[in-house]
Amino acid sequence: MNENAVMSKSKAFALRIIKLYQYLCESKKEFVLSKQILRSGTSIGANTRESRRGQSKPDFYSKLNIALKEADETAYWLELLVESGYIEQNLFESLFADCDEIIRLLVSITKRQREENNRGK
Repeated sequence: MNENAVMSKSKAFALRIIKLYQYLCESKKEFVLSKQILRSGTSIGANTRESRRGQSKPDFYSKLNIALKEADETAYWLELLVESGYIEQNLFESLFADCDEIIRLLVSITKRQREENNRGK
């Protein structure tokens, strides 16, 4: 998979996170964790999108590394939400699987970049 795949998957994931945020606020009256996951879960796609217009290859990969950190943070918030009982296990598993797939894609892309940089030295 390439950068376009991670962009489309992270945008679709962001839309799911927005729906989760709405559910948490409306149905569970939860406003702290929901705000955190909204911020990190939508930031993944924003950073992958921003990477397209990077001024240089290092800038491009810097944005993807930020997206990777945000994805890992989102996985943490998902774990807290399920372990605290705010979301059901099946919803957690579905969202976590999507998040994990994005993490794996970003790791692959950023790893390839590191290997290219090391060969160039």
